[in-house]
Amino acid sequence: MTSLSKLKKSKALLRQLTLSFYIFSQSLLNKVSINKLTLIGFTFVAMPLVMALLFGANKVSQLAKQSTSAIYHVAQLTQLNSKLDDSIAKIERSASQYVVLKDDELLTLFGRHQAVLKSIIKETSTKQQDKLLKERLMSLHFESDRIRELMLSNEIETMSLAQIQKEFKTLHQINKQLEKRSNFVVNEQVSNIHQTTENISNNILERLYIIPITFLIAGIFIILITKPLKRLTDKIKLLEQGNFEQKINLHGPAEVREIADALENMRQRLHTLELQKSSFIRHISHELKTPLAAIREGTELIYDNSVGPLNDDQQEICDIIRTSVNRLQRLIEDLLDFNIVLDSTSLHGLEKMNLSELISAACKDRKLDIKSKNLTLKCNNSPYFIYSNSKQLSVILDNILSNAIKYSPIDGNITITYNNSKECININIIDQGPGIEPSLSEKVFDAFYQGTAPINSQIKGSGLGLTIVKELLLRLNGSIKIIPAGKISATNTGGTCVSITLPNAQTDNVL
Repeated sequence: MTSLSKLKKSKALLRQLTLSFYIFSQSLLNKVSINKLTLIGFTFVAMPLVMALLFGANKVSQLAKQSTSAIYHVAQLTQLNSKLDDSIAKIERSASQYVVLKDDELLTLFGRHQAVLKSIIKETSTKQQDKLLKERLMSLHFESDRIRELMLSNEIETMSLAQIQKEFKTLHQINKQLEKRSNFVVNEQVSNIHQTTENISNNILERLYIIPITFLIAGIFIILITKPLKRLTDKIKLLEQGNFEQKINLHGPAEVREIADALENMRQRLHTLELQKSSFIRHISHELKTPLAAIREGTELIYDNSVGPLNDDQQEICDIIRTSVNRLQRLIEDLLDFNIVLDSTSLHGLEKMNLSELISAACKDRKLDIKSKNLTLKCNNSPYFIYSNSKQLSVILDNILSNAIKYSPIDGNITITYNNSKECININIIDQGPGIEPSLSEKVFDAFYQGTAPINSQIKGSGLGLTIVKELLLRLNGSIKIIPAGKISATNTGGTCVSITLPNAQTDNVL
């Protein structure tokens, strides 16, 4: 129960410290630079580790001192027992010899040994802290004095060897008690060292919670530093995708706020320029389409001999005018499609749509072109619902289908398929045209780049179609690649496959 209670208190304290630290860090975030924030974070991470290191070093130092003192006392007691045994044996031997031989030199020798014993007792008593051990030493001292007085008295002259040896029994008993007490003190010292070692080990283990705290502090500072940068990166990606309407206003370190302010100024200028470009293109396209419609209508009337028959030269000139007008109309249409790329206001708003219906609508718009070349169109009609921008996707499909029709041979086939996975959906538009060299598979997406014109082509392209497609797919978080049709199907020995990949945000699908 005690351990569980301590654990609960530690967890509560950890949560409180984490909350307090997070609130403090949030208030600090808007006041310091990234350099200062990094330095503060390093200090907060290093401080608990330094404290734990100092604590451990202090405890280890205490253990070392205690162990040194204990070893010293153990050595003293071990030597004491040996010295006492030796001194008592010498005293008893000299006393016994004197009783037998009655030689005064032996009595003098007895006095010397007894003096040595007293000095040992005195030296040991001053260094020992154990009270019972001191009492035993004092008893030994008094008993040795009693024997000395006996040896100096007249009674010693009449005592036998057995009697004098009997007088030493008490001295030997006290010495044995002293030896037992010494062993007990030694064991106690060893036990104290063992207990201290366990306590230090437990204290160090208990302070291991500092490690998750340091990781937590490091994680918080990593988030504090990287989160504003991540938000800044997201804002830059929005600008990259042409979204100039969302205001850039970030909170964070001084450097992040400065970059955000600079990006906001750039966003405002880009938005203004974009609106001016879009307005200009819409205006000029409208102004061009109105007289162009009249020119085209008049040219068609003359070409059809509605106002009278034409000779061969006039018919040839009229055919040139008619072809040029059609090309100019196509250029204006591409220019309007390209305006969709420039105009960010037309790129917002996802809606649920049926992909098969969108493809059918694109094919219907190109019905006359398909019929003029007697092409066979094979489409996947399985219902598939996606969330996307219908205007953008229609322009993408129209441009790719237009290229497929343009480069397909007469009586050729065009196949449109799509398949999905959890992450994305792939749309493949396959034709039987001459194909594209691998070295040009990326260059065809450059603005105004035009490859080799197809045979018997009446209308030359503007070079903007695939550029528009790639830009719109970029804004839809999609991609496009051009690969030989033979890699998709073994039955297609030539031709081109344009593969589109879109994020798979769909629902209620059946394929």
